[in-house]
Amino acid sequence: MVVDGEPDSSDSLRTFGAVVQALREHAGLSREEFAELVRFSKHTVASVELGRRMPDPAFVERAEQALGNTGALRRAAEHLARQPGLAAWFRRCAGLEALAITLYTYECRLIPGLLQTEAYARQLFVDQLPPLGDEQIEAQWAARAERKRLLLDRPNTAFSFILEEQLFLRRTGGEKVTRELIGHVLEMAELRNIEIQVMPLVRESHAGLAGPIQLLETPEARWYAYNEGQRGGLLVSDPKEVSVLQRRYARMRSQALTLPDSLSLLQRMRGSL
Repeated sequence: MVVDGEPDSSDSLRTFGAVVQALREHAGLSREEFAELVRFSKHTVASVELGRRMPDPAFVERAEQALGNTGALRRAAEHLARQPGLAAWFRRCAGLEALAITLYTYECRLIPGLLQTEAYARQLFVDQLPPLGDEQIEAQWAARAERKRLLLDRPNTAFSFILEEQLFLRRTGGEKVTRELIGHVLEMAELRNIEIQVMPLVRESHAGLAGPIQLLETPEARWYAYNEGQRGGLLVSDPKEVSVLQRRYARMRSQALTLPDSLSLLQRMRGSL
């Protein structure tokens, strides 16, 4: 199977995962104990060992150190095929996203992947042109579902989302899908590390008219920005360019509805469907 022009990576992922599991068990470590050593969740460890997730570079390095520092995992990681279901231009950003301690997202086109429901995501996949095959859709949903775990797996990461009101008014997938989507967004907003603000439809001053923004901070306190268009994405590391986008995002936080007002609006919108 080919997704976005990339080879199927299931075999290499399963092989790498089996090696990790074998070394972990040989070291006498449970998944919980190993997860603490590599500073990833038990769920992430399980996903890697079962071949469902591409290991992050930090995972490989920490696993090496925890399992004898033989170099076996580093060498095995070099032969991994690329992760299926993710666009080629997004893969590096996805790796950084999985490690981020701060993640800010402004969207004006569609609900961000981290907040999507399965029904909403599948509607987006069905609408893609050129059309996707069934296997491609399943691979894309599997990758998105795995990525969505970040919101639950990283309670110490600060997530902020600014979403345009129009994203919900569009009713992508229909009223039932939108009602479920709003309910999910409200549920995620109950988590203490997630802030969700709505940019109202009518706003005389708006700092984000140039397009979507994603900002992330790594554990080393380095900031990156990511911008995505129709057929490509750009990861920005230049501090000066990142600073410009940080200032725009900060301005938008003051222009969007407050957190309580945003949730109140979403509750009213759900009630009207």
